[in-house]
Amino acid sequence: MTYLSDRTKRRLILRSTALLPKPWRIASRYRLLAELELGKARRGDIFIIGYPKSGNTWLRTMISRAYRVKYDLPDNLVLKTDELANADPRVPRFCVTNGHLTYEREVRKAFTDPASAEAFAGRPLIFLLRHPCDVAVSWYIQFTKRISPGKRELINDSLEHPVDHRTISAWDFVTHRELGLPTIIDFMNQWEPIVRGLPRHLLVRYEELRESPRETLLRVVDFAGMELAEKEIEAAVEFGRFENLQKLERSGFFTQGGMSLRKAGDSGAYKVRRGKIHGYRDDFSAAEVAQLEALVAANLSPSLGYRAAADTATQVAGSES
Repeated sequence: MTYLSDRTKRRLILRSTALLPKPWRIASRYRLLAELELGKARRGDIFIIGYPKSGNTWLRTMISRAYRVKYDLPDNLVLKTDELANADPRVPRFCVTNGHLTYEREVRKAFTDPASAEAFAGRPLIFLLRHPCDVAVSWYIQFTKRISPGKRELINDSLEHPVDHRTISAWDFVTHRELGLPTIIDFMNQWEPIVRGLPRHLLVRYEELRESPRETLLRVVDFAGMELAEKEIEAAVEFGRFENLQKLERSGFFTQGGMSLRKAGDSGAYKVRRGKIHGYRDDFSAAEVAQLEALVAANLSPSLGYRAAADTATQVAGSES
């Protein structure tokens, strides 16, 4: 029997539905991609949950590099599901998802449905967090310049107020109720009690990963039971330096895993841009920044650690496992 990778299954779904009338295409893709996403979740050994632009790709790129060094895997593989496990069965299967947007929200439903939630309870789950204002700005770049037309179509179809990615401004996107900061806050608030209710969970902040990459990666590896040696961790951290990832992306090194080059020469379309903590403050006026930070302060769960306007994330001590 021929085994099809999750990536191949996804390509087949997109290609086989491409010529359908738009309503049928969207309905078919949602159903089939939701089934695929739930299949990844059922088969996954380790979960990584995070809103787009929360450090998801960065973390999985470093983990991929560590396993590449350990098992001499293909050089430019980046895990999201079964990519590394297919190359070497000693590598665990991952389920990396946002669990919120369009068909990926079916994963969150599965975690809250008593009929299915028990199956996930014993598996390690890493919940990635980042200041929601920084997420909103980076997500604007991702949505308008990087994601595929098919994914953008699915997201827009799920919105009461769809947007034109060619014309929407950064401010209008960031303040958009269904795409911007408000829905990012909703995502964090909705997933927090689910995550904290699991016996094996770890909260990891982008800010920690940026300021202390080695220590943070070690915490992730130890928590999830990844059997990686010191030399593999060091190789992963070195590979994951922003300067190195920027150079590799611009050279076309990555061919999959969300890191592939989209528009050569367009610095705004790069996956790895600046990674600056509180970088959103450079993008808007003082009054606009105050408005965004007030929205976070008024609506985001205080236990997530992004408190008053000028605060950085409260560091989480230990693994919360």
